Amino acid sequence: MRTTVGIIGAGPAGLLLARLLHNAGIDSVVLESRDRAYVERRQRAGILEQGTADVLRAAGAGERMDREGLRHDGIELRFDRTRHRVDFPALTGGRSVMVYAQTEVCKDLIALQLREGGPLLFEAEALAVEDAGTDTPRIRFRHEGREDVLECSYVVGCDGFWGVARKAIPAGLTQVFERRYPFGWLGILADVPPSHDELVYARHERGFALLSMRSPAVSRLYLQVPDGTDPGAWGDDEIWDELERRFETADDWYLQRGPITQKTVTPMRSYVHEPMRHGRLFLAGDAAHIVPPTGAKGLNLAAGDVVTFARALVHQQETGSPELLDAYSRTCLRRVWQAERFSYDMTTLLHRAPGATAFEDRLQLARLERIASSRAAETDLAEAYTGFPFG
Repeated sequence: MRTTVGIIGAGPAGLLLARLLHNAGIDSVVLESRDRAYVERRQRAGILEQGTADVLRAAGAGERMDREGLRHDGIELRFDRTRHRVDFPALTGGRSVMVYAQTEVCKDLIALQLREGGPLLFEAEALAVEDAGTDTPRIRFRHEGREDVLECSYVVGCDGFWGVARKAIPAGLTQVFERRYPFGWLGILADVPPSHDELVYARHERGFALLSMRSPAVSRLYLQVPDGTDPGAWGDDEIWDELERRFETADDWYLQRGPITQKTVTPMRSYVHEPMRHGRLFLAGDAAHIVPPTGAKGLNLAAGDVVTFARALVHQQETGSPELLDAYSRTCLRRVWQAERFSYDMTTLLHRAPGATAFEDRLQLARLERIASSRAAETDLAEAYTGFPFG
């Protein structure tokens, strides 16, 4: 097999890239190790920045998002039993975010790819990227019980942290930056309408809590828990009781309870691999960087990466200049590090570290009070939350 762009991974990054290339008249092949059902039910992110939502619309993949997604014009910060709303449009010139689950993004893009795009092979396991530093990279993969080779002009690794693409970059050329946090998120899905119409980020002396949603009828909530926590160790009533404590306010707001249908624990880490390019191999999304979920940046960073690559490849084909492709890693990493900075700030602002001192507790409250009382500080948060410009 031969194609212009070989894409490893049919998550939102790989699928969006395939769509962007199709719209630009550039052929591609997508290899995904899992089956279609798994990809379409894989629960991940649910917040789309303004730029990500705009790109999906421009790519022809925004119709259902605009019909079923939930536009959010702000978030609420809770601390010391007080509530403060951050108004995104008022602070950013009209920008907002969209609550629309990654599973739904993937469903939309898969349907478009199968109907209009190039080959999308499920249960096609990428085994290695070969000759990445040459003009003729290859992806060796296994599909339908036999090994095959996909010859490419370019390879884009959208295959996540555990994929094979990053391993093709020589270790002597790379630098890794990483931070692990001593806590995680116990996340639940519950069949109950959200108790607030926007996301609520709560800082409490017992730990962080987040109120989110998947739809008008399904709530998504999180509790800060020690790293390595077994989700099965928490009973349903125990989870709701703890959520109530951490979301408590001085007014008459209350938390609605309902049947819990899923419990998971998400570890918290920050990770950046530099560079994001080697020869004609380009890394995108979790293959190159991971952020803690506090800032809702993971899927959006991946979208920014593939938009940057697609624009650069179109530019080369139209002008003959490799300038933008050569700048891919530098361009993406500027945005990545701003997202890492914001996610770190949000994480340290809202989570209580094990063994935190009274001084550190008061600093957190002072930072939150600054956001609530300073338009400049509030604007910085709103601009980062709604998204850094692509490219």
